[in-house]
Amino acid sequence: MSNETHPVNSKSNGSYERRDIGVAPVLYFLMSLAIAGLVVYFVVDGIYSYLEKQSNAQQAPISPLVTNAPADTRKLSTDYKDYLKQNFPSPQLEVDERGQLDKIRIDEAETLSSYDWVDQKAGTVRIPIDHAMELIAQRGLPVRAQSTGEASAAQASKTKPEKTKGTRK
Repeated sequence: MSNETHPVNSKSNGSYERRDIGVAPVLYFLMSLAIAGLVVYFVVDGIYSYLEKQSNAQQAPISPLVTNAPADTRKLSTDYKDYLKQNFPSPQLEVDERGQLDKIRIDEAETLSSYDWVDQKAGTVRIPIDHAMELIAQRGLPVRAQSTGEASAAQASKTKPEKTKGTRK
């Protein structure tokens, strides 16, 4: 056994191997990769254009009720609502269901929380629901007044037992 140390760089070539790979093969590889990428792009683009032409030729006919049908029905104009109003007969499906539902809920909330005339000639007013609940809590529910004849007849029927024909006690 020897205790001598051997330096890694014994021939003084630097800290890396100089006989590894040249720059020219790397550049040729990158250029061939770019050319192959362009060839693949144009081949795929050609295939897609061919398939799109076949799809357009086999596209199902549009409803005879549509008068101004575009050539390609897969692409619509930017304003979808106007397109539907101009090109489709009534009744139409909802276009923006969530937006319409939100508008309905906002209108209902505003109706429940605002003052307004229901019938101005008759003097009927709508008040906010919170205020109406406070008034009912303070005043109580309205009660219909009974006439005296109806009240006494109701009391008499409660006190006297009913007699039925043919029963014995």
